[in-house]
Amino acid sequence: MKIKGKIGIIVGLIIIFVASLSVFTVDQTQQAIVIQLGKPLKGIYGPGLHFKVPFIQQVIQFEGRILVYDATPTEILTKDKKNLVVDNYTKWSIADPLKFYTTVRNENGAQSRLDDIVYAQLRVELGQHDLSDIVSTTRGDIMTKVSKEAAVRAKEYGIDVVDVRIKRADLPEQNEKHVFGRMKAERERQAKQYRSEGEEESKKITAKADMERTIILAEAYKQSEQMKGEGDAKAVKIYADAYQKDVEFYEFNRSLEAYKKALKEGTKLIINADSEFFKFIN
Repeated sequence: MKIKGKIGIIVGLIIIFVASLSVFTVDQTQQAIVIQLGKPLKGIYGPGLHFKVPFIQQVIQFEGRILVYDATPTEILTKDKKNLVVDNYTKWSIADPLKFYTTVRNENGAQSRLDDIVYAQLRVELGQHDLSDIVSTTRGDIMTKVSKEAAVRAKEYGIDVVDVRIKRADLPEQNEKHVFGRMKAERERQAKQYRSEGEEESKKITAKADMERTIILAEAYKQSEQMKGEGDAKAVKIYADAYQKDVEFYEFNRSLEAYKKALKEGTKLIINADSEFFKFIN
């Protein structure tokens, strides 16, 4: 009985061991295929508990989530013959594990294939646009086309390309100084043009101001001369009216004004006493 009990225990352990080898689980984030004698069987196993034939069949699991492949920066020639260093990344997922396994085997093989596909599409699309358009305006449209074309070509490998994007697009190091020099020269040319236009506008404003000043001064001089002439005319009229009213008083008043101007303090005159000038003093 003891020997039979031991044999039963051993048989039970063997059964449990074989049963454990016949069962496998797939995580929520995974998907799996079964390989029998080196050849994949039809059918894709999703999350849950599944069974297989132990020792004969082997389970290979693949990532079911979206993956990101960050490509190595590469140089691409644009339509206007400019070298552009493009650093891009690709979002992708394993759409068909069976086809994926038979074509690229694993993620490393898939990334190598994606590198060729995406680079080829980038080279085609960027080669149809000028550098300025790629940098400023058409990048979004270009990447949409690249994503669609890459998805079509990657489908035969069981890969679904979700999106392709450019992280950075720079000029090669040897061209940066040349481009910077051109940009500097262009900015200096624009600055010189703006200064020239400013000086020209300044001269126009100054000339206009000088002309307006000359006109204003001439008009003021004209008005002052008119007012002066009118004043002199009024003074002459007043003197004439006064002279007509009392000739002797007018002569007396005019003589007093002459004395006031001529005989200031400290003034000495040598003149004949019978002179007409001293008529009223005498």
